[in-house]
Amino acid sequence: MTTGDGSAEQAAAAWRRAARARERARIAGEAAERYDQRAAESGRDVHRQIAAMLHSTAGCHRSSARLQEAFAHNLAGWEQGRGIRPRFMTGVAEACGTSSAALTLVDVDQSQLAVAASNEPARAAQDLEFMLGEGPTRDATTGRRLVFASCDAIEQRWPCYGPALSALGIHEVAAVPLDTTGRCFGALAVFDPRPGLVGSRAFADIVGALTRTVLLDPDADPELYGGIDHRDVVQQAAGMVSVHIGRCVDDALALIKARAFSQGVPLETFARGIVAGELTLIPEGPS
Repeated sequence: MTTGDGSAEQAAAAWRRAARARERARIAGEAAERYDQRAAESGRDVHRQIAAMLHSTAGCHRSSARLQEAFAHNLAGWEQGRGIRPRFMTGVAEACGTSSAALTLVDVDQSQLAVAASNEPARAAQDLEFMLGEGPTRDATTGRRLVFASCDAIEQRWPCYGPALSALGIHEVAAVPLDTTGRCFGALAVFDPRPGLVGSRAFADIVGALTRTVLLDPDADPELYGGIDHRDVVQQAAGMVSVHIGRCVDDALALIKARAFSQGVPLETFARGIVAGELTLIPEGPS
């Protein structure tokens, strides 16, 4: 077994969370059955509504357990020399019948704060949204609703993002907000999901599980076992460029995004070059 890299601890934590999720699912399921019985006996809508809520809660906990178990299993395979080190989002993508999925956290202004991606295409897709200012995650978090597009509709809906996404070989995308009663704190984007996933109970359970995993569960891991990539280095680079060019941080950030996109360089790689002093940006045109 690989030692010293935290994988054993991460696997153990995942198994513990899975066990707790299974127990919560059992409790919620048993309560749902009791209210099903009460609804059958009384005919009261309130009992049916409570039963439906409890069934949904049980489904979310079961989905959360499956995601935790998938991560632990993937870690075990990696420790035995199979493939690359797994990410938590790898299991999320697999549950959606694809290899590419990304979870994006946003602030109150819907700006990306952090991203967790299952693979490089998913991460590249989120970088494109961040650089171009349009895309499914932005629409899902702003409208707080499911967004779905495929084939030509992708390029029609997002004139800049769409062609760039198609160039990655992605032909279908679904994004759904992760929210609480008070606010939306992010979205799950799934690229080329399995047929029938969007709008299904299974998809709703995955989204509910992620909401609990990221925010609501008392045992949550907000960093998804170290799989969250923050946009801190991009903001740091924007601050440095702002001072250098004598413009506001928003203008500096826009300049960084535009240059990274035009040069075909991953945004974070470009920003790290600025922070390391390897790149110096000079705005084009009149100041």
